[in-house]
Amino acid sequence: MCDLRRPAAGGMMDLAYVCEWEKWSKSSHCPSVPLACAWSCRNLIAFTMDLRSDDQDLTRMIHILDTEHPWDLHSIPSEHHEAITCLEWDQSGSRLLSADADGQIKCWSMADHLANSWESSVGSLVEGDPIVALSWLHNGVKLALHVEKSGASSFGEKFSRVKFSPSLTLFGGKPMEGWIAVTVSGLVTVSLLKPSGQVLTSTESLCRLRGRVALADIAFTGGGNIVVATADGSSTSPVQFYKVCVSVVSEKCRIDTEILPSLFMRCTTDLNRKDKFPAITHLKFLARDMSEQVLLCASSQTSSIVECWSLRKEGLPVNNIFQQISPVVGDKQPTILKWRILSATNDLDRVSAVALPKLPISLTNTDLKVASDTQFYPGLGLALAFHDGSVHIVHRLSLQTMAVFYSSAAPRPVDEPAVKRLRSAGPAVHFKAMQLSWTSLALVGIDSQGKVLSTRILAMKASLCKLSPCTVTRVCDYHTKLFLIAISSTLKSLLRPHFLNTPDKSPGDRLTEICAKITDVDIDKVMINLKTEEFVLDMNTLQALQQLLQWVGDFVLYLLASLPNQGSLLRPGHSFLRDGTSLGMLRELMVVIRIWGLLKPSCLPVYTATSDTQDSMSLLFRLLTKLWICCRDEGPASEPDEALVDECCLLPSQLLIPSLDWLPASDGLVSRLQPKQPLRLQFGRAPTLPGSAATLQLDGLARAPGQPKIDHLRRLHLGACPTEECKACTRCGCVTMLKSPNRTTAVKQWEQRWIKNCLCGGLWWRVPLSYP
Repeated sequence: MCDLRRPAAGGMMDLAYVCEWEKWSKSSHCPSVPLACAWSCRNLIAFTMDLRSDDQDLTRMIHILDTEHPWDLHSIPSEHHEAITCLEWDQSGSRLLSADADGQIKCWSMADHLANSWESSVGSLVEGDPIVALSWLHNGVKLALHVEKSGASSFGEKFSRVKFSPSLTLFGGKPMEGWIAVTVSGLVTVSLLKPSGQVLTSTESLCRLRGRVALADIAFTGGGNIVVATADGSSTSPVQFYKVCVSVVSEKCRIDTEILPSLFMRCTTDLNRKDKFPAITHLKFLARDMSEQVLLCASSQTSSIVECWSLRKEGLPVNNIFQQISPVVGDKQPTILKWRILSATNDLDRVSAVALPKLPISLTNTDLKVASDTQFYPGLGLALAFHDGSVHIVHRLSLQTMAVFYSSAAPRPVDEPAVKRLRSAGPAVHFKAMQLSWTSLALVGIDSQGKVLSTRILAMKASLCKLSPCTVTRVCDYHTKLFLIAISSTLKSLLRPHFLNTPDKSPGDRLTEICAKITDVDIDKVMINLKTEEFVLDMNTLQALQQLLQWVGDFVLYLLASLPNQGSLLRPGHSFLRDGTSLGMLRELMVVIRIWGLLKPSCLPVYTATSDTQDSMSLLFRLLTKLWICCRDEGPASEPDEALVDECCLLPSQLLIPSLDWLPASDGLVSRLQPKQPLRLQFGRAPTLPGSAATLQLDGLARAPGQPKIDHLRRLHLGACPTEECKACTRCGCVTMLKSPNRTTAVKQWEQRWIKNCLCGGLWWRVPLSYP
């Protein structure tokens, strides 16, 4: 693919994949009009598609998919009676707003924290008044991107926190949740979600003289106010701006509005173009938290023009007579707000959709000059889709073209005038809705036939999700390290001081300190330095933890048996052999397990030994300690001596080495994408992805057909054909049971950590009983 870090005028984008419906009858499915699309910060895409029954009744559907598995589509009957006009994700990516042409707004949330299970319990209604703009209230979080430091290695240098006030706050300064919408008749409606679950809704007119609102958008100011931009659709009419203030008075929502300066598009004042673009078709603020910059598009039947405007504070000239009476000194000079045009395009093909970056960035005046001279950076470009099927990435301020994608027609010179371009015999398939990802590294579009296309815009320097056969073992190691840290913190939290008037350090902290100080290879000599009364737990709790303790013991044995093959990078666990912190953590857990085994022997890890007199725990702790001493942080790193390697070589003859169930090889799309080779997918049908066979040949990752499956978080065996409902992580593929089979408090505490997200941070997706 092309490197677009410094894209030329003819730069190209790579098509990653196309996901389309199976061959369906036009009488059963039809694209919704208008078509709405939204991309969450957690890489979930929501879009609309209508379903027509045999009786010609339409069911308004909302479809939700994960970008890594777009074929696994979840469809929601929205119960909207009119066309859905707006979709909007909240800042956490776990709730979705939908609004329709009848004034109904629904708030959807995940049921049981599953990304393919949604329910709507709250909403609002402006009966009979179509919604044209919708947004969640701002939560007060904004970052500034320093473009001149785009090449810095540390993200802390590129971004800084900007003081920004929420739209509304509760007692104590906590942001109040809610949404704001604009209707076609010029009303603004605000709904506030109280912590008790009650919804406060209020509706007010934007101005005294209400008029038709064909287009609208919503942005926020740093002072907590809201700015609404509206247009009646005619380019000869002004684009109006209003300031909206929301407050709560006597347990009721109050809305105050104020008229701000308006503007006329520059193309209407140009005598050569006065009547050429009669309609305003797109009106967008450049960002939700940048109310001072707006993008406008005016169109005719065949062409369009795009303008970028900025609101500036300018000094107001004072007549000399008034200067003599009351001289103006310093900052006391009167000022006025004026809209000034920043840039405008030449005549373009007709624009069908616009996508703006979601990066919460702020560009200073200095940054504006730097941005025009340096390389392209995510967030500085916006996407324009045209009726000829092409997509252009243009600079958000200068509107200069930086990259181009052609869906069907042959590429054409970018600077070729629109009037000179030949028209095809039939209408081209074009995007009706587009959304940029939250990192602005990818673009998704819904075309006029209901297909979903995802386009990579920039060549990524590094991506944790883009796996190859050479890096899949490192992904296993990263996930295992997260799992180890989670087990360690959970088991240590179960330890309780024997007396209430204890010193500042917790039993877990004292365990870490003593194990780091005492380097003895005898596990019993380490134990005598601990207060064993702090390790006393209920017998049922210890037995319920046996599966997690078994995993710790199996993993220690696996690592030590892998030491003679430490040069093999293709073997999972390789990075742990030189990780002193992780080895020290395993050493601490072995001590804890040894103490708990004295209280309840049945909770100990079970090993298959060749000798009945073999003390497996002592043997493993001794070898683990020797390996830890070689690479611990306190001393100089050294290679394991030959005696240690020889002892590890003998382990397979002393103990049966377990075959650990690593996470399944990723079946997502990011690791399968090839430049210039877009994938063609279908909704509801899992594809056979290229490259997956090579990944499964790696040592330790192969899964035999019919092999029993495992709950990766509880470490419970589910059998070859699980009978319990399960959920899987959309990011790493981790599988766990949907309902907990345990009743003990300690295990419930472990399971509560993963209710909302997987340990890697990914979302949960309900999987069928016969999952692969």
